[in-house]
Amino acid sequence: MSTAGVKVEGAARLRRELRRAGDDLDDMTAAHRTVAQIVAAIAQASTPRRSGALAATVRGSGTKTRASVRAGYKRTPYAGIIHYGTPPGYARHYQPQPWIQLAATQGEPRWVRHYQQAVDKALAKVRGAA
Repeated sequence: MSTAGVKVEGAARLRRELRRAGDDLDDMTAAHRTVAQIVAAIAQASTPRRSGALAATVRGSGTKTRASVRAGYKRTPYAGIIHYGTPPGYARHYQPQPWIQLAATQGEPRWVRHYQQAVDKALAKVRGAA
């Protein structure tokens, strides 16, 4: 199953510079978590619904290196099928409904602005320590 994402050019270099300046990257963890929560809130509102069980599983998380939005648990294993669809030829063909990817696109102005502010703040912190 493929995953969609946004790659930030220079993110590895930023992490390297922050580590060199002695920062433990907690600022970026918080920024990634906030970005993921922005997208997750939009995705939760636009999740395809029958019972609402799938929408209740949408969540965002952040680490030092990435923001992630996930959906589904053991009790709702169909999240990937709903999002990505199934290839033709399966017993039951489902069209893809990439609501999480669409949420990331829809919320892009908001989360990019937040991410840029976090990167600028981290860089200012490094420059002040240098």
